Amino acid sequence: MEQAIVEKAMRHALDLASRGPAIGENPQVGCVLLDSTGAIVAEGWHHGAGTPHAEVDALGKVSDARGLIAVVTLEPCNHTGRTGPCSVALIEAGIAEVYFATSDPTPLAGGGAEHLADAGVTVTGGILRAEAEEFQHKWLTAVRQGRPYVTLKWASTLDGRAAADDGTSQWITGTAARQRVHEQRAANDAIIVGTGTATIDDPSLTARGDAGELMPHQPTAVVIGERPIAPNAKLRNHPGGLIEIPTHDLDLALATLFERGFRRVYVEGGPTLESALIAAGLVDEYAIYLAPALLGGDKLALRDIGSASMPDIRRLTIESVEQLGNDLLITARPIWAPSSSTPTASHHTTSQRLATGLITQEGPGH
Repeated sequence: MEQAIVEKAMRHALDLASRGPAIGENPQVGCVLLDSTGAIVAEGWHHGAGTPHAEVDALGKVSDARGLIAVVTLEPCNHTGRTGPCSVALIEAGIAEVYFATSDPTPLAGGGAEHLADAGVTVTGGILRAEAEEFQHKWLTAVRQGRPYVTLKWASTLDGRAAADDGTSQWITGTAARQRVHEQRAANDAIIVGTGTATIDDPSLTARGDAGELMPHQPTAVVIGERPIAPNAKLRNHPGGLIEIPTHDLDLALATLFERGFRRVYVEGGPTLESALIAAGLVDEYAIYLAPALLGGDKLALRDIGSASMPDIRRLTIESVEQLGNDLLITARPIWAPSSSTPTASHHTTSQRLATGLITQEGPGH
């Protein structure tokens, strides 16, 4: 098949993939089935956990797939979970060729390309890999590191203050910026705070619309820290459920959330927790809201992050700058962010976590 035809089909598959849910354990995947002339015969995408994967969704729309060409945004999976392996479905359907953009780094699901090739299917990977990896950046980062993709948010004045010296902080930014925060909450699996924020601010941490209504998706509230929150805390009635992780071990906390299916988390935890995450190298993206105002004083957005001298400065690359009313939203990523395809090793096993009763959970959640 001509490269231009395959690339056009892959871009369409990426567009299809974007129609599926971005939250949850599964990736967004799109699939296009072509005939020998390059014409689209069928298309599909993953509609959410427990539903047919993109390849099976597309195959279900044709009566006879023998000899067709599949163009898929992610390497077809090779394991049985809530649904069967896509590699087997493609082989049994008689697909002649498979083109995919990027390999599946999931230890259990990877290997589909090899299985297809062993069955005589012509397989080509790496089609528009850079575009596909940017599209799936958050999910791929989470799977490769064995922890959720961490977006860290704070709001501050231009001089870096997150609160006045008397502790008041509402509101540094305007309504447009605060509404964007609600939208970002809804785009994540969980919102993380520390016990200090949960105790002092008693936040709701819900995702709400312009009129104050709850958005359809409510991320799970997660509190990290050894102190339990109050019995009457607002978070105990969070519509997305509450998880308390009584530890200061941030690697352990994030790995535990990953094991429970969380892939994207949004941190609003105050300077103590946020500074610790930065110092530990556990932040993948920053959402920094800047208000055109000055406060002075000691209530900085960040504390010690392990950069005592200029050689230790933590440089970021700016992904976007957006004006929201009078405020700015700067989205940035660490330049030094790890890109290894091998998940971060952890000395904590699942059985150890369960044995120590690490997690307490209330209400709905993952």
